[in-house]
Amino acid sequence: MKISCIICGKESLDKNTIGINKKLLGEDIEHYYCIDCLADYLECTVQDIIDKIEQFKEEGCKLFE
Repeated sequence: MKISCIICGKESLDKNTIGINKKLLGEDIEHYYCIDCLADYLECTVQDIIDKIEQFKEEGCKLFE
């Protein structure tokens, strides 16, 4: 299943991008953001998102590669 960004239309979002959307916005979301658009939506930096992905990976979260 190919998932695209709801804002910019970037296609084929990777597993980590999909995972961080679910982790921060809720498991049942229907629309996803690419990392850049998610950072804008959450009013944070892209690096903040990347850091969170790494943190969740280290914690063993199954949503991430």
